[in-house]
Amino acid sequence: MIPAHDIALGSLRLGTGNPLFLIAGPCVIENESHARKMAEKVAKIASDCGVPYIFKASYDKANRSSVKAFRGPGLTEGLRILGKIKSDLKLPILTDIHEPSHAQVAAEVCDVLQIPAFLARQTDLLLAAAKTGRVVNVKKPQFVSPWDMANVVEKIASTGNKDIILTERGATFGYQNLVVDMRSFPILQKLGYPVVFDVTHSVQLPGGQGHSSGGQPEFIEPLARAGVAAGVDGIFLETHDNPAEALSDGPNALPLSQLPALLKRLKELSTVVRRWSVQ
Repeated sequence: MIPAHDIALGSLRLGTGNPLFLIAGPCVIENESHARKMAEKVAKIASDCGVPYIFKASYDKANRSSVKAFRGPGLTEGLRILGKIKSDLKLPILTDIHEPSHAQVAAEVCDVLQIPAFLARQTDLLLAAAKTGRVVNVKKPQFVSPWDMANVVEKIASTGNKDIILTERGATFGYQNLVVDMRSFPILQKLGYPVVFDVTHSVQLPGGQGHSSGGQPEFIEPLARAGVAAGVDGIFLETHDNPAEALSDGPNALPLSQLPALLKRLKELSTVVRRWSVQ
């Protein structure tokens, strides 16, 4: 087992027994006012619950099911919006990158560069993200075992960047369905880096609506509780104030109105689990 490595992100410390942290926001930047409103509201909820918070939203969703689906405002406008949220609200920012050429540009604004699950084996993308010196959050692909993520970690760490987060988001279970193997969390933690559970993508039904993905949001809370009980370091949630009208991933998003109660319960559970882990 590799010695645990925690991450300093401004005033936040992530992993190795530090408090449970939250990565949350809308799937995609729909417009500037909505992204800012969501950042403000989620930040207030997280603060009230005493949970460290990283705002997430994508400037481009390059892996939509349909060519007609909304992808976001694009690199330049999206980063402008994220930069304004970061400076005005003093929040750490996470966003996806899909191309090596985007890594350095996104790193000028964002604190965490996220590698989408479909791209987590793309060596050039991993190396480009790592070389920026920013924290790299890698989504474990639905088709990759937790122990094979050692190869992904090796690629990133080869640049000298050890600020790595590994995120579980479910494994392919037949067609258009995902299942979460709770054994994945301790296996990933043996690699020595903070482990996050992407709960909302784990209840996604990929391509389940033909031209878009479906979801089973009724399972968000039980899965989130199970992940925290298993000892994850952070929770990833896509949340929206009106999931039915969301421009991306609405069927698997957590309604914003449900976030305060859920986060309070996860915080309480995490406190107990962390107390057990040091005994």
